[in-house]
Amino acid sequence: MPVRRLMKLLVAALAAALVLSGCSGGSAPSVVVGEAKRGGSVTVAEVNAFSSFNPYSAGGNTDINSKISAATHSGFFFLDDSSKVVRNDKFGHYEKVSDQPLKVKYTVNEGVKWSDGAPIGAADLLLAWAAGSGYFDDVDPAAGTGTKYFSVASDTSGLGGTVFPELGGDGRSIILEYSAPYADWEVAFDVGMPAHVVAAKSGLNDEEDLVKLLKDTPRGNPEKPVTRPDLKKVSDFWNTGFDAKTIPDDPALYLSSGPYIVRDIVPEVSMKLVRNRDYVWGQEPWLDEINVRFTGGVPAAVDAIRNGQADIISPQPSAANDDLLTALAAQGITVERYRQSGYDHLDLNFSGPFTDKDVREAFLKTIPRQEIVDAVVGGQVPDAKPLDSHVFLPGQPKYDETVRNNGSSNYAKVDLEAARKLLNGATPTIRVLYNRDNPNRAKAFALLRDSAAKAGFQVVDAGQASADWAASQTRGGYDAVISGWIGTAAGVSRIPQIFRTGAGSNFTGFSDPDADRIMEQLATTTDLGKQDELLADIDKQVWEDAYGLPLYQTPGTTAFSPRVAGVKTSPGPLGLWWNVWDWRLA
Repeated sequence: MPVRRLMKLLVAALAAALVLSGCSGGSAPSVVVGEAKRGGSVTVAEVNAFSSFNPYSAGGNTDINSKISAATHSGFFFLDDSSKVVRNDKFGHYEKVSDQPLKVKYTVNEGVKWSDGAPIGAADLLLAWAAGSGYFDDVDPAAGTGTKYFSVASDTSGLGGTVFPELGGDGRSIILEYSAPYADWEVAFDVGMPAHVVAAKSGLNDEEDLVKLLKDTPRGNPEKPVTRPDLKKVSDFWNTGFDAKTIPDDPALYLSSGPYIVRDIVPEVSMKLVRNRDYVWGQEPWLDEINVRFTGGVPAAVDAIRNGQADIISPQPSAANDDLLTALAAQGITVERYRQSGYDHLDLNFSGPFTDKDVREAFLKTIPRQEIVDAVVGGQVPDAKPLDSHVFLPGQPKYDETVRNNGSSNYAKVDLEAARKLLNGATPTIRVLYNRDNPNRAKAFALLRDSAAKAGFQVVDAGQASADWAASQTRGGYDAVISGWIGTAAGVSRIPQIFRTGAGSNFTGFSDPDADRIMEQLATTTDLGKQDELLADIDKQVWEDAYGLPLYQTPGTTAFSPRVAGVKTSPGPLGLWWNVWDWRLA
């Protein structure tokens, strides 16, 4: 659950001052083309504060970073509101050139370029492959040796099964050859960050030097780790060099290849996007300008759209504030309700006090799951219940059967007596990380803290502000985390992304050899029924390991004023941003 590589995106929230860098009334004059009006601007209120121009990295993999990336980057395909793959032939094309072995060729069209004028080509494709494949990694997590170079959020097991790519003589193509069939090959790869920028910032002369460095560096071998300082400079910059809460002084750090370009950022308050006038290799955008406001909770977002300070809002609703959203419809504002393809969850760190499975089980038995659902979801979803699967959502064909057999019933209700028995007099101190600016997560923390204390746990508030939230997960220093994933229905790589040993979004150190073997089989299985069986097996294994608890499927709400059209909500990670080029003045 990247976006383009099915990244499971973390869902957080931010409480920020309502300051707008450019309001709706300050739009550029509209241009009439036939009967269709192009130009103008809209303002959209978003929950989270922007923090990185690289949403593919583990630290930059948040919902808002991915949404801004979708508006400012283009590629070979995108996913529509039903998770269907839509190819972008104006950007380039990709085709399977062989089944045995599986080979896929990607070619960027001539004239496609970054906003600084540099052409997008083979070097960019090779860098994206290097980051997404883990090809050079020689890390051994169990032994604590070797190096993990590119800290990518997505699962590397798919692209990791490829040999070093063949670059085309045209300078715009690449061929990926898989050592085994790969179920998600069609959505496994796309363009990422600009290679010429990464090269320059890593001390190389140009992207040709970067290509040579990658070609000359052998595949990593955990049994024989080797120090590679030049590659480490490249990967270190890729990992964090694009992180920014304000507009960088160097425009190279926020290049665009899509319909819009970032023009300005007021840290944790707002962002301005302007139309990329050179962009002709994708859907033509209607608007000249999009202003983004980071409003945090529901009340601020509702006030913004009610007062005309925002045209579109998509806040994270809660039971306490749901009536505010409902009331908007009476003002002529369109309100759309839906269930996101995501969920909030509690994960336990497999170190410190939770190294002991008894302590993990004891803590999970204290979590008041239904009370959390009632407090957060409430009446937004009739008869809302806790989520009982780590891999399926309610309504999916395999959900009910899997829940009956996965062991989730062991944590259906709070059982303080069983928790105390497992602790056997111990009083572990548990540091819980969460986004304290997210009212739903703050409520969940308060409820679990009070309940766990009754069994003897000493729960410490390790909450972080929204702007530091995503990076905090990768830094460690906590024992449990309340977080969220949101993904798409396309492919299955979202599961090993989270649960496979050493995976990019496996922040808690979870490792189960049996689950790893099933996930390896999952990656090469194209039969959908068999995929569901394997997913159910993984789910059962995760429950048996006392990994953590899924809490609830996240409800979603989008509201937009009569002055805008073309807004269409997706339950996936991009929400309404998946078709940003269709937004227009009504």
